[in-house]
Parts: sequence; structure tokens; C-alpha cells
Amino acid sequence: MQDSIGAMAAGVRSGRTRARDVVDAYVDRLVRTEGTVHAYLAVLADEAHRRAEQIDRLPLSERSRLPLAGVPIALKDNIVWTDGPTTAGSRILENFRSPYAATAAVRLSDAGAIIIGKTNLDEFAMGSSTEHSAYGPTHNPWDPKRVPGGSSGGSAAAVAVGSAAAALGSDTGGSIRQPAAYCGVVGLKPTYGRVSRYGLVAFASSLDQIGPLTRHVEDAARLLQVMAGYDARDLTSLAAPVPDWTAALGQGVKSLTVGVVEEYLEGLDAPVAQAMERAERILREAGAKVARVHLPNSRYGLPAYYVMANAEASSNLARYDGVRYGLRVAADGLYQQYDETRRTGFGAEVQRRIMLGTFALSAGYFDAYYRQAARVRRAIADDFAGAFEQASVLLTPTTPDQPFRLGERLADPWRMYLSDLFTVGVNLAGLPALSLPAGTVGGLPVGVQLIAPALQEARLFQFGTVLEQAFAPLSWPDPV
Repeated sequence: MQDSIGAMAAGVRSGRTRARDVVDAYVDRLVRTEGTVHAYLAVLADEAHRRAEQIDRLPLSERSRLPLAGVPIALKDNIVWTDGPTTAGSRILENFRSPYAATAAVRLSDAGAIIIGKTNLDEFAMGSSTEHSAYGPTHNPWDPKRVPGGSSGGSAAAVAVGSAAAALGSDTGGSIRQPAAYCGVVGLKPTYGRVSRYGLVAFASSLDQIGPLTRHVEDAARLLQVMAGYDARDLTSLAAPVPDWTAALGQGVKSLTVGVVEEYLEGLDAPVAQAMERAERILREAGAKVARVHLPNSRYGLPAYYVMANAEASSNLARYDGVRYGLRVAADGLYQQYDETRRTGFGAEVQRRIMLGTFALSAGYFDAYYRQAARVRRAIADDFAGAFEQASVLLTPTTPDQPFRLGERLADPWRMYLSDLFTVGVNLAGLPALSLPAGTVGGLPVGVQLIAPALQEARLFQFGTVLEQAFAPLSWPDPV
């Protein structure tokens, strides 16, 4: 298997490598590791082989125009695709098959990528460990007794273990970046609106964003290059130019300023603190200036996020009523059917968030909770704007710790939510951010995060490449 998407696609475009052989290699790896990792909810091997054979039969003139020719990519199972089911990790969508495909996935397929399967996730993307899936947890490839992070844990684990060349996830409060850090891969949360949300099962519509998980920064840039751009079917999609992000990869960071966020240096586990120190040193040695910056309202980010996200979730998930599609539990009367369907179909974490969100929007509490959270959101965005007056990008930890053990935090939701402490502010402000591996300690990955102003993903790739080249590349974990 080629380790780089660029090299893999170049081989297929030129005819040196058959797309069928590439798919075979990844399916073989998937079969060998899946019993331990459980990254997938649906494996689309037959469909992937058919698509690979179609690509192999294309004339060279047509194949040469496919930037992702033959690249096997997995989709988080809240991104709809017409092959196979889309469950969002929930019993309430157990047998649902989408009649249409997500724009981001279609753009990848049109560029020659091959969809190899649908990956596991926390139910409706609500979680930080992929333990809240109705179909069982995903295990971290570096240590199967630990979580892969969430909610895109299946996607991150698949890329880490080599059962997909890349994967798509969704990020509402850190759900791409946190599992990327826990699994030792690259995770990109683009600017809100940069990638169409059409075909993404909605959790919190003002926060959700689709993005890639890859093994290399360059690969993330290549996937974003294909997915980004305006989509008339998504009213939040931005009609902003799509630059050539690969051009930023080798520019270096000399004389640019990186801001280290003081508030994000508190309460770190020792391996994460050490990774931050090394990342700062790497950027200094590469010629960047380092400044200390402040995000004073960041301490309110987590409670504000959970008020706003749950409020939007309570509205979005009202569509699952047992009438139009998905699970239907028979009962005496319409309201009883609603109640029994949702009681049976939704897991405990989803029910908790729906109730919290409904409470925050209810009469007498809207001003105290939702409106106040909206004010905090504005204050956090203003804090970021002030920080970017002093620095081109911000450097922070992705998570305060390394992967924790399966089951360790299920009984303590607030402790689970703290895994997103350094990621939720990015979503509240609509900014792009990149998590990348910063080595391993004790056999477990550590991640650091770069944050850029809106629509400045190029800065993430520019700084990210410098860090990636300095940190030792991670091996392929073998959990079998």
C-alpha cells in the first residue's frame, strides 16, 4: 500500500498501478484488523471493486484527469451515500438507505476516489469516544483497550490502522480533531461553510462541518481541494474562491508569528505539555516568531457549546418520529407511537442531549440559557479576532490528555465532555483548525492543534507541514 494519497493516485492515473489492486490491498487490511478495531458499520467491498474496475477501464486521457484516482476512502456513517445503509450510529435509522448522496462524497467520487465503507461513530455524532454507537464501540488501534476518540472515531481508527487511505468525518465541537489526536492521524475541520453540509445528518446545523482525516497534511489539502466550493443545495455554503492549497505546503514559516494560547496550557497531562513545548521549539527553529496570546472567554466555551449544540439537536432530531422514515414502533395512538419509537430508537446520550436542549429553548429559560450562550459565542469569536491581530495562526493542544480506557468516563458525562475543551471554541467561531500527530508517549499518540482565521486553511497547511516534517513519522499500529 502507498502511504501517500498523491503517490497512490499518480500510480493509478499513469497505469503503473491498477485501482483494483489498491482496493484489494485495503480490503485485505480491513478484513485482518476489523475484528479488533471495529472501525466500520458497513463494508462496501463489492461496490468498491466495481468502481475500481471502471476506473481501470478508462482511457488514459480520462484517467489522467482524476486527482484522486483509485484512492479508497471511508465515510463516517452520518454522511449519506446511496450504496449501503446510513445509520448515524443509531437504531432509529437501522435500516435506512439514502436516496441521494452527500455533495462532499460525490465530489470525491467524481475525482476518482473509491468509497470503501461507512465508519462507526457516536450516535448522531454526539460523543467523544465512539462508545455511544448503537452498534458497539470502536477500539483504538494503538491500544484496543482504549477509545479512539469521537465522534468520528471509526474514521480516525480506519485511517490509523490502514483500512482506508483517508476518511471523512464531521466536526461539531472537535469530532474530527479529537479522534485524530487520539489515533495519531491528521484531522482537518474547515471553515464553516467551506465544505457543503448537504447530505450530512444534522446534529447542530450552525456548528457542523465535514472534513478529512488522513495520514499526512498534504493528503488533507488534496481532499479539501476536491470537496470545497459553493453548493446551491446548502444555504450555508460559502461562495469563496478555492485556492491551490498544495502550493502552501513548502512555503515555510520564516518571519511569521504563531500565537500560543495561554488559557490552553492549564491542566495538561505531561505528554501533551511536552508535545506543546516541542512544537513551539520546532516553529522557532524554523524561523517563526512566538507570541503569547489570550482567549479570556474560552473558559465559557464548553458550557456555551453544550447549550447551543443541544438546543439545535433537539430541533433537528424532532424529524425522527416513526412516521416518515426510520424505525417505527407500533403503539396505541400517534403520540404513543412517537414516544415508543424515540424511547426505543435513541440511546441514552442522545436522549440526554435532546432533553437538555429542549429545556434550554423552553419558555422562561430561553433568555437565561440559549440567548446567554449566543452572547458567549460572540465574545469567543471576538477573542479569536483579537488573537489573530497578533499572530498568523494559533498553536494549542488538541486534547488535554491521551486516549483514555474504554468505559472509564461513561458514568461521568461532564468528564467525557472535557475531552473537547480545546476544540469547541473553533466551532463556535466558525474557524478552520488542524490536528496533527506530535509523536507517541507510552505507545499512545499525542496531538497538537493549529487554528487559523476564517478561510485561511492555507496557513494551517503551511505551519502543519513544518511541524509534520520535524516530528518523527508514526508507524502503522498493528492491533491484531
